[in-house]
Amino acid sequence: MSEYTKDVQVEWNELVENMNQAVAASMEQNMEASAAFMESWADAVEDSMPTETEWASSVEGYNEAYEVWMDATEEMFDRTADAAEGEEVSVTEFRDIWLQSANEAFKQVMGTSAFAAANGRLVNAMMEMREQADEIGEETLVQLGMPTRSDIDEVGERLVELERRQHRVEEKLDRIIESLE
Repeated sequence: MSEYTKDVQVEWNELVENMNQAVAASMEQNMEASAAFMESWADAVEDSMPTETEWASSVEGYNEAYEVWMDATEEMFDRTADAAEGEEVSVTEFRDIWLQSANEAFKQVMGTSAFAAANGRLVNAMMEMREQADEIGEETLVQLGMPTRSDIDEVGERLVELERRQHRVEEKLDRIIESLE
């Protein structure tokens, strides 16, 4: 084996070893993040017990939704009896009864303060999870030696500043040229 081939082999081995270390570090960070997520999820669930007002609103909303379903059931029974007596009842009428009832029942449940509070907590938890995922992604890119979003943003800011400086220098040169003419 030539000296060149040995050098290439050594470089390749070092590269693979560095990549393996980066992947191992990334996996360790992912495990830590997963553990942190599970811990924050458990905390969120623990803190998500509705207040007495939310609970009362929730029960009221569910009771109203139940009434909507019971009314729909009664209407379906009546229309089925009508059909059994020979009246022409279309299948779409049955479908429409259930669709309208479902919409009304969902409105009753979704209009409660408990639903709104639970949605707020869910959105908040999702935003926290996204921030954690972004941090993990950035740390993983750093471990792999790749540019991160922060790096790209910094380069962009520097480019904008360089363009501003270049523009000021060009303006000064234009004034100098004008004064010399």
